[in-house]
Amino acid sequence: MTIAPFAAGSAAADLNTRRLVAMKASLGTLSNQLSSGRTADTYGGLGAGRTQSLGARAQISALDGFIAAAGTGANRVALATASVQQVATLGSAAASGLVGAQAASGAGARPTLQQSAAGQLGGVLDALNQSNGSLYILGGRVTDRPPVETASRILDGDAETGLDGVKAVIAERQSADLGTGTAKTGRLDLSAAGAAVSLSESADAGVRENFGFTLGSVVSSNPAGLSVALTAATPSTATLSFASQPRDGDIVRVTVRNADGSQGFVDLTARAAGTSGDDTFAIGSDAGDSARNLTAALAGKTFAGKAVVGAQSASPPGAAAALSGGTPASATVTVGAGLKAGDSVQVTLGLRDGTSKTLSLKAGDGSQSGSFAIGATDAATAANLSAALAGALDSTARTDLAASSATRAASDFFAGSSSPGLSPRRVATDAAGNAAGYLADPSGRTVIWYKGDDTSVDPRRTATVPVSRDQSVAIGVQANEAAFRATLSGLAVLATTSFGTTEADTPRFTAYSARVQAQLRPGDGQPSVQGIASELSLASAQIATQKTQNTATKSMLEKTVDGVETVSTEETAAKLLSLQNQLQASYQATSMLAKLSLTNYL
Repeated sequence: MTIAPFAAGSAAADLNTRRLVAMKASLGTLSNQLSSGRTADTYGGLGAGRTQSLGARAQISALDGFIAAAGTGANRVALATASVQQVATLGSAAASGLVGAQAASGAGARPTLQQSAAGQLGGVLDALNQSNGSLYILGGRVTDRPPVETASRILDGDAETGLDGVKAVIAERQSADLGTGTAKTGRLDLSAAGAAVSLSESADAGVRENFGFTLGSVVSSNPAGLSVALTAATPSTATLSFASQPRDGDIVRVTVRNADGSQGFVDLTARAAGTSGDDTFAIGSDAGDSARNLTAALAGKTFAGKAVVGAQSASPPGAAAALSGGTPASATVTVGAGLKAGDSVQVTLGLRDGTSKTLSLKAGDGSQSGSFAIGATDAATAANLSAALAGALDSTARTDLAASSATRAASDFFAGSSSPGLSPRRVATDAAGNAAGYLADPSGRTVIWYKGDDTSVDPRRTATVPVSRDQSVAIGVQANEAAFRATLSGLAVLATTSFGTTEADTPRFTAYSARVQAQLRPGDGQPSVQGIASELSLASAQIATQKTQNTATKSMLEKTVDGVETVSTEETAAKLLSLQNQLQASYQATSMLAKLSLTNYL
């Protein structure tokens, strides 16, 4: 038997060498893993695990973005919620003040309501101008400036620029509603001739569709003594027109009379032919064709019991609504021989806010309020009835009608917008200076109180927080939302109206109080500030829930990454020790074989 000596370069030696080099490399790798705690320094060193690691890290990066956005969004929602709650608190405090001052025991507090309301109005405006230090959060998409004007400009206007505030708008509207005579008849015509007393709405369609009282029913308790002839009104017809061809994006605000006598607005935007959408009308071949398209677009809406009574826009395009036809309601009460003490006549008047008021006049000696004296002749009795009716109209005009007028004017002021043609409605006068309708283009006359974004259909969508790949939470708020406008309108009316402590002023205070409370505390189904707060609370909960879920998912992914990219110190140390022993044994065996000779073998 021949023993071949160890010779470097033989196949066996090469294989052995490669094994030793591999073991040495593994030893180095395990040493690095033990010192760094990581599987490898590069993704290539992870082997098949690199795909899992890269995918998990990509998801973690996305989740970090969502978690950061949720934190920022949560802070914004918290600030917005605090502002909204402040508005709700101030509005509720004003409403409670009205309730407390309603009772005779609280009449002494009435003179302080105006000053309190001015302070509350300022507080609401401050809350609506809330910012997080860099962004104003209640202006929709417009975040670089305060969304609302100051209280002084809103109330008193700007003398330097000649723009009126809400105080001037209210005074103008009340003058238009009450009339200019010493005895305020609410724009109704009252006359007496012989034994007959006549009451009629204005012959001017612009007046009877917009201002003062409407004449409803007239009922006599004794037709033999007080006969009534009532002629119901027939509605006027509005013809819409443009002074020039509208351009794409021009907005027309159409005033609509509702079935209850109140008024509302419908805003329609001009769009190029072939372009459709909600609240739009097509631009026609000329101004007349566009006006017909506008009329058709209005007819396509739910208009049961409603009628167009006005329109406004910027100029151009100069939208207008010409009222024609129709007849005023009128009533004639004739005194007859059968009249006796205690007989009465009841006149029901409609107001422009959808409410009504019934005047009751009773025959007697005329010594009590709401009564008229039976005279020596039918003509004398009719004169007394006319005087009593004039007094009742004047009293109601200065109370209920004035309150209705003020709240409607304030609502119109806060419905104004910086969009061309959507300035607050302003009264138009005839050659004699009497109110005859509304201006077709009220631009440049009134302070625009809101300077934020008013182009979004859904204020919440003006700001969103991405909380996952497929989900975002809407957190936007606009200071000109209907609920905020109602609160501002109520506070503005109180801040511009003074009240006395006397019993004589109680009917006027009651009329104002009822209408302002309806604005500060809207009924069921109406937009409310608390409703906005609830929506923000739901958004906050959504953000918090998704943030928690994202954090948990991130933790799981981090464990996955750790499982691929990190090593167990104990396991690595054991492998390293085992490999060191193997390598040492291999070195010893190789050394022995390298020294092997026949002499040594023998």
